[in-house]
Amino acid sequence: MTRLRVADVAEGDELPPLTVRVTRADLVRYAGASGDFNPIHWNERIAREVGLPGVIAHGMLTMALANRLVSDWVGDPAAVIECAARFVRPIPVPDDDIGARLEIGGKVAEVSADGTAKVTMTVRVDGKQVLGRPTARVALG
Repeated sequence: MTRLRVADVAEGDELPPLTVRVTRADLVRYAGASGDFNPIHWNERIAREVGLPGVIAHGMLTMALANRLVSDWVGDPAAVIECAARFVRPIPVPDDDIGARLEIGGKVAEVSADGTAKVTMTVRVDGKQVLGRPTARVALG
């Protein structure tokens, strides 16, 4: 893979936006891969009993999808050296074949002398932010 170089990146650069659909089938696959079988991610009744609007996406799945924007942009998933976010809103995933639609955007907030860049992101569902202050630091080539 060809990683972006420092000379190709400037503060304020916008990353190409990414739209991702998350379905119940995605939740099943993620649960199998992660070992997170919490019933709020697959059982409608239990999710509602604990006060959720229904089955919700795993927080770490949401964060991984946000970081896909950054890894696709930089050209190498291994270039993502740090990421952080707060989970501010659950993502209800309807029981249909369409799922929830995540709209992910990003912007270069800083390019450092050490050859890294900090990216700030927006992650929205139905126009509402679902991650608070999501950021990633990437190593540039």
